[in-house]
Amino acid sequence: MKPTVVDHIGIAVSSIEKSLAFWEGTLGIRCTGVEEVQEQKVKTAFLPLKDTEVELLEPTAEDSPVAKFIAKKGEGIHHLAIRVEDLEAALAELKEKGVRLIDEKPRKGAGGALIAFIHPAATGGVLLELSQR
Repeated sequence: MKPTVVDHIGIAVSSIEKSLAFWEGTLGIRCTGVEEVQEQKVKTAFLPLKDTEVELLEPTAEDSPVAKFIAKKGEGIHHLAIRVEDLEAALAELKEKGVRLIDEKPRKGAGGALIAFIHPAATGGVLLELSQR
């Protein structure tokens, strides 16, 4: 499993619209579009930066993982995503090494990417997403 780049940093927000006032209005970073990912019960907005992106995550249901995160910790950095070339192979390698995974199989994420999460207990407290585009 050889990560290639930081794909994006996910930030949990209560309102994408309000958050974009800062990211677009203050910093001048333009959103490439808002998308709903029903499986994860979130709306996402990506803001491109040279070699990576900021992903704003707004919960669409009270029982979504992002809603639970905001209720427990407040708005803020939710996860770090790194890109891999072969997500299935990366997950198999991590599983073989005994790494605690949230997802043992890839699932569909925003923008058509395949994603899987590694449990924060395995990473020193960081929710880590693996992404294959």
